[in-house]
Amino acid sequence: MSDRISASLRRLFEEHRIVFWYDVDRDMRAEFDAADLDGVTKLEIANNEFGLKYRILRQEADTQFLLFKDGPEPPMAENWLLDVQLATTVFKADQAAIWLAELGLPLQFEAVVREHIEFFRAKTRVDALKRLMQPSDTQTQMRLRMLAVCAGAEGGLDTVIEGLLGELASGNEDALRLLERAGLTQTFWKQVEQAYGYHSDESDFEDFAITLFQSAYSRALGEDGRLNAEALLVFRRWKNNRHWADAFETLSDRYQDLLKIRADLRKRDFRTVVGIDHFEDIDRHIISQLVQAMSTQTVSAPDVLGWARERRQSHWYSRFEDVYQAIAFATEFQQALATADLSMTSPAEGVRRYVGSWHRLDQLYRKFIYHMQKSGQASLLGDLYDAVENRYNNNFVLAVNDAWQDQIAHLGEWKIPGYDAQADFYREQAAYYRRKDQKVAVIISDALRYEVAEECLRHIRALDRFDAELKPMISALPSYTQLGMAALLPHSDLALAVDGSGDILSGGESTKGLAAREKLLIAGRKGDSAKALKAEDLMNMRTEEGKALFRDHHIVYVYHNRVDAIGDKLQTEDQLPQAVEDTIEDLTKLVRKLTSANFSNILITADHGFLYQHRALDESDFAIADPQGDEILFRNRRFVIGRGLGPTPGMKLFTSPSLGLSGDLEVLIPNSINRMRVKGSGSRFVHGGATLQEIVIPVIRVGKKREGDVGQVEVQILVSGRSLISSGQTAVTFYQAQAMSEKMRARELLAGIYAADGTLISDEFTMLFDFRSDNAREREMPRKFLLSREADRFNNQEAVLKLRERIGKTSHYEDYASHRFELRRGITTDFDF
Repeated sequence: MSDRISASLRRLFEEHRIVFWYDVDRDMRAEFDAADLDGVTKLEIANNEFGLKYRILRQEADTQFLLFKDGPEPPMAENWLLDVQLATTVFKADQAAIWLAELGLPLQFEAVVREHIEFFRAKTRVDALKRLMQPSDTQTQMRLRMLAVCAGAEGGLDTVIEGLLGELASGNEDALRLLERAGLTQTFWKQVEQAYGYHSDESDFEDFAITLFQSAYSRALGEDGRLNAEALLVFRRWKNNRHWADAFETLSDRYQDLLKIRADLRKRDFRTVVGIDHFEDIDRHIISQLVQAMSTQTVSAPDVLGWARERRQSHWYSRFEDVYQAIAFATEFQQALATADLSMTSPAEGVRRYVGSWHRLDQLYRKFIYHMQKSGQASLLGDLYDAVENRYNNNFVLAVNDAWQDQIAHLGEWKIPGYDAQADFYREQAAYYRRKDQKVAVIISDALRYEVAEECLRHIRALDRFDAELKPMISALPSYTQLGMAALLPHSDLALAVDGSGDILSGGESTKGLAAREKLLIAGRKGDSAKALKAEDLMNMRTEEGKALFRDHHIVYVYHNRVDAIGDKLQTEDQLPQAVEDTIEDLTKLVRKLTSANFSNILITADHGFLYQHRALDESDFAIADPQGDEILFRNRRFVIGRGLGPTPGMKLFTSPSLGLSGDLEVLIPNSINRMRVKGSGSRFVHGGATLQEIVIPVIRVGKKREGDVGQVEVQILVSGRSLISSGQTAVTFYQAQAMSEKMRARELLAGIYAADGTLISDEFTMLFDFRSDNAREREMPRKFLLSREADRFNNQEAVLKLRERIGKTSHYEDYASHRFELRRGITTDFDF
């Protein structure tokens, strides 16, 4: 206690030369004697007032004095040192006075301290209050600061509410109990009533929380609520604060049933709640009605994409992200299919149009299935899935390949004019670099369909200092692994094995396995050293091993297999969409691995493509006729190899020479997308046939640049009319200056309106700018800001709308852009909102 007394006295002496100390209860003599005050002379008042006055005012007029009296302060008429005392200060040694002195507050605050004495019994609370107090604070403001300390907050009443909501969510009542012990409960409810309009005969914080959720929901719908618009603003700030995310979710989940939100939503059109995210059931309602509307085609694609995009601002978006992504991809698919012309007049035109736009339908369907599976909400998306699945299989895949079949039915040999053949890949593409005496790495990804490669291309191009281009190539036929892999190697002639294994021979030798492939690579060009290896072996190489691979070899073939490994098994074929996503990630990593090993010329290609549908096949999807011939050597879902094969209805017959192969074997391929029955094999993922999806394969050329070429989109603030805020809300449009692309990345910004001293006076929005549209109007993001009551303090002053950007992954932000407004509001009322 002596230390606290000394500290309190020292603070008084910082402002006063003379301090009086009256020991009312005559129990502080020891503390007076123990007080250690440098530069202060301690004197006792004991019937020596005139001598003391002469000494302290005349003899030692510059010395600091502590004047102690053993007993109470005398009446004013009998206090011969009253004039000196009035000109200086009095130290009161009781606990309340000590706390008052510690806070550096004048005596008029003594009543506040004594009224809430329990608050001051903890030094941590006193220290926290001292940090918050301002010289201009009133007694009411001091009590507000005390409320903040009790709630573990550091701001105004809104932060107190946030802290108490956090405690309520965790089942903790420590802060509320402290308010009660400290005598602050009445103050708290008085402030809550004044600020938010809450009134109850028996005020209870959980009742307030429930009312807050109910009122915020009603006001967001444009309806009246028990609480005022300031409560809506506090609710929105708290909801959008990442720190309180768990607390918000807990209470929202707890109250949505109590408030019968689901029943209320059933009466509302989903369009009225698209901008509201107070309860998780809102997202479920929007998704359910949106899926139903899409299934019946009663909503336009632009509207659906707009709504799905708007829900990205929802607090619950992370829980429903894959559902909204599925909806968006389904919408894009239906939009693309509605405008697609699936006709063609030649095989070359068919390939050209597939590469130009039709492949996008395969991609959109696959992305829809992927996000539907990932969402775990198959039942919620059931109607939409049925619609997409039917349209994809019947209106696109079947329709386009029936038309394609008409074009290839009369081909005498398997060649598509104007397009490179897979059998020429080594000579025309891989060896191209060797003829220039440059080293090259080739990644062959099993079943890398063209549309998958197009998405992979965008991922590679998004890497800093990487560039890539994609061209189509026509696979060998039948479009299966053994032939496709052999065709990509240097070879003299290729032939189907006559032993029924399905293997491929080159010059009479097997092409199966890494060793055989590496042997053919080495023989491809005299003097070349070559290496064939698996993708996982490359990824496991240390940096120096990768550089040794580059140093010691002229040409490297890297074999990657994920899509085919997953899709070609009955037990796992439904996992194909996830396998594709993983493949794109794998290939991107392989490219980076190769460039880190000094390879600057990289090609990515495939042995074949594939057909895929998520739903199990109907009986009509299987070929009716059973292939006949003298000898059937090999058979799968999409082709038959044999001798003396006869014409079969619904199938096209090829001889080996017509396929560019040696030998006398023949091949039957079912027309269009038909499959043959093969016991124990999958039917949803197939390849080997002649559909566009199976035979149009990619060649990606990857290059590395010397300088960085990736940037971020720029964002501008657009304000129509005068930069004046005259009501409780203001509308602003944010404009993304460039379309997002592989080389132009998205930008996330935090927006809010601030007073000149940095006080936040509005709600805040976290906004992601990732618009890809080339239409400038479609890259605008309008937002409406609500001003807080705190804004009233800054009326007729300048306010600043700030866009702030997060620094890396830290919790710190830096200013990105700003716009100044004149804050000139009239009489502010709740109706401003």
